[in-house]
Amino acid sequence: MGHKNTFFLVLVVVFVALITDEAQAAQHVVGGNQGWDESTDFNSWASGQTFKVGDQLVFKYTSGLHSVVELAGESAYKSCDLTTSLDSKNSGNDVVKLDKPGTRYFACGTMGHCSQGMKLKITTGAATSSPSSPSSSSSSPSSPSSTTSSPTSTSAASANNYQFATLIMVASLLATLLFHMF
Repeated sequence: MGHKNTFFLVLVVVFVALITDEAQAAQHVVGGNQGWDESTDFNSWASGQTFKVGDQLVFKYTSGLHSVVELAGESAYKSCDLTTSLDSKNSGNDVVKLDKPGTRYFACGTMGHCSQGMKLKITTGAATSSPSSPSSSSSSPSSPSSTTSSPTSTSAASANNYQFATLIMVASLLATLLFHMF
């Protein structure tokens, strides 16, 4: 009986640790309410965000009008050199997972958009025990809407809550099943 309880306790601790890490990741809708668009001040937007390992960047834009290109480094970012791209996305609803600490560079792949300021530099910090602040501000820090959540941020948070609840339920069912097996 003692081994069964120990196994069950270890299993529960592992599931809680996995679920907690997943639940604390934030989705940052790039550009806030304005999204990935030429009129957005991405430097201002990024300065109001805290990016952590495990978070996601969500690029929302009109497909065919814009794209997202991840650049190789600072030099390519400053000069808008799209030939050194590491990755390119064009769905209009692109998600980039921040999987390690460091600086990453993104630009629009449409001719001339990067040089007009449609580029983003972010620095991802190591994951911590507190959740990151998700994107909910517009590009203008002084605007009244800067503290208003965008519908996308709210639905992303709702989706994360749903995923978290689903994981808890699956973990509980699995733990119960394993408890009765041993």
